[in-house]
Amino acid sequence: MATDSKELKPIINSIGLYKERLLAVAKGMDLEYSTTLSLLTSMDLSSNNLSGGIPEGLMSLFGLRMLNVSKNHLSGRIPKKIGSLRLLESLDFSNNMLVGPIPPSMSALTSLSHLNLSYNNLSGRIPSGNQLQTLDDRSIYVGNRDLCGPPLTENCPGDEPAARGPELGGGDGEEDEDGFEMFWLYISMGLGFAVGFWSFLGILLVKKSWRHSYFLFFDTMKDRFFVAIVLMFRRLKMERDYTHRRQKDPRPAIPGQQ
Repeated sequence: MATDSKELKPIINSIGLYKERLLAVAKGMDLEYSTTLSLLTSMDLSSNNLSGGIPEGLMSLFGLRMLNVSKNHLSGRIPKKIGSLRLLESLDFSNNMLVGPIPPSMSALTSLSHLNLSYNNLSGRIPSGNQLQTLDDRSIYVGNRDLCGPPLTENCPGDEPAARGPELGGGDGEEDEDGFEMFWLYISMGLGFAVGFWSFLGILLVKKSWRHSYFLFFDTMKDRFFVAIVLMFRRLKMERDYTHRRQKDPRPAIPGQQ
């Protein structure tokens, strides 16, 4: 059975009546309060099949530090006065049916360290500034197809592309500059190789004595390499033959020894 948002008010007013223990989900962790329940400044109404809009009365709980109303059927918009909860450290509106833009006043939550608005129907540009600048995890906003702006990759209507050149101060300008430098580096390397190769080849063509010494050097190195290979194979063959003979005709035992 769905609970209307009007029924949230008595829940809010009676939150201080709990005397035994309470399990609250805040910052993605399960926290249990018992003897310190009177010091609790959080509200966990998640997974309660609540429906309707988020009550404006919640925005008057200025001492609230943690608010979790996730996994319900709440609809409507996020209250514009959400920024009045200045002490709020954890806010979870995920898995509801909230619509409309994220209120700009949310950027006034300077103590906010955990935020989850995923899987709603929110739309428009994501506010920026203050603490929201540090909450750059895209999973915070996943499941809201019509949200745009950083930290998401989707541009908002009217925004320029991410970058079209150095004059726009974008990252692509730096990449283009790096690509330009690499292009000239490859050109310089190619020219250097061509000049060096043809200079060496030209000297060999002009200087007969150099050409003779050059080919003589390579002939000598070739002969030495060939001799080294032949000697190595011969040594391996001799060791293999010796091992084979020892296996077939082992040395006889010395007389007088067992």
